[in-house]
Amino acid sequence: MAPDHVIKQYFSVFFTEQNFIQKTYAALEKFGFSAENSLASVCVCRDEISQSLRSHIKRKWGEAFNFSSLAGMFTAGKTGLMAAIHHAPRVGKRERYVFYVIPHIAVDEGGKTGFCKRKGIKEASSACGALCLFLDELYTGKLHIKIDEEDIEESLLKRRLIKEITYGDIPSLLELTQITRKVIQEDLEHAIGKVVDTSKSDYAMITGIQVHAPDGNYIVPDKSYIVLKSKKKVLKIQ
Repeated sequence: MAPDHVIKQYFSVFFTEQNFIQKTYAALEKFGFSAENSLASVCVCRDEISQSLRSHIKRKWGEAFNFSSLAGMFTAGKTGLMAAIHHAPRVGKRERYVFYVIPHIAVDEGGKTGFCKRKGIKEASSACGALCLFLDELYTGKLHIKIDEEDIEESLLKRRLIKEITYGDIPSLLELTQITRKVIQEDLEHAIGKVVDTSKSDYAMITGIQVHAPDGNYIVPDKSYIVLKSKKKVLKIQ
């Protein structure tokens, strides 16, 4: 099956990572955001196969503040967000922040989600592994949500995501990835509401899903918007 047909089974719109970052940069540039006056930040998974996206962001925006946890969850809280915004350029008495929220999923040659190839590993590998582990516990009926001091991030991930799932339901990996994207955005927005002063700051929220396909990585765009002088405007990435 051709790579684009694999992805089209699940998504109607998708871009290469480089193209996606170029499109978001161009869209934001129209509203006064640029590499010179803005600080970018990222919520992507810790997974090494996700880091290509951070590289593309760096090439366009410069070094980005890294909020990333397992599955891209936002666990930095108010302290992490305050650190980020205090590092933003102050140009024309305003600060500008760009938040990229992009969890990930793999799709193999046969169109099966959750499986990908990694360098030096013959067997199929999973992505997102943290979400797959969570799903395994749901399928076996042995969900552990007590905080494990030796596994803090996975514990926090499970405790947060289980709140979004109806009791007795087990989502598909794609559905869980979509839930994860929504949760990361909501948690980051909650912190923004506590920390960011929109009377002196503008920001952009760019969200989507990173897809590891047989021929490379792609981004499926999702909800994106800007807050400019305290007014919210939907941003279309196309």
